[in-house]
Amino acid sequence: MPEVALADLWLPILLSAVAVFVVSSVIHMATPMHKKDMTELPNQDAVLEAMRSAGVKPGGYFFPYAGSMKVMGEPAFIEKQNQGPVGFATILPNGPVKMGASLATWFVYSAVIALFAWYIGTLCLPAGEDTMRVFRITGTVAVLAFAVPNAENSIWRGVSWGVTARFMVDGLLYGLTTAGVFASMWPGGAS
Repeated sequence: MPEVALADLWLPILLSAVAVFVVSSVIHMATPMHKKDMTELPNQDAVLEAMRSAGVKPGGYFFPYAGSMKVMGEPAFIEKQNQGPVGFATILPNGPVKMGASLATWFVYSAVIALFAWYIGTLCLPAGEDTMRVFRITGTVAVLAFAVPNAENSIWRGVSWGVTARFMVDGLLYGLTTAGVFASMWPGGAS
């Protein structure tokens, strides 16, 4: 059985990244699916002013912050947690969000996932393999890569399971899109 080389699928890898980019753009710009994933801080102006006054810099924050397991068990720290709020915050650099850089990184990330789908596919599938089998193998890899990691946000970061479920649906669609491109362009396959 003939093997499938990277040279045979560089175009499907890039096309699947383009297709995922388009699908994600439609999901996030043309549907209301993610409109309520985040909300405004209560008394936002005062909170932002307090953060500026405190000198909060870009980075990741956990609050209240303990610094060690020992401190986490101290009554004063437990009381801080009980008083709340308790949470995580990611602070970005000041100024408009740099969408261009994020979109470029998203495209590269999608291409890397396609590269892994190709690699796992080549371990299991020869050239000329049945289209549905190509779809199943490459789709499984892509869905695992795009959808499943979102669960960590609910497990460790307190993101609501509803928000995570919506991002997992996105990941399912991205994985199926990737699989569709590979299934339709697998070398030697019958369409």
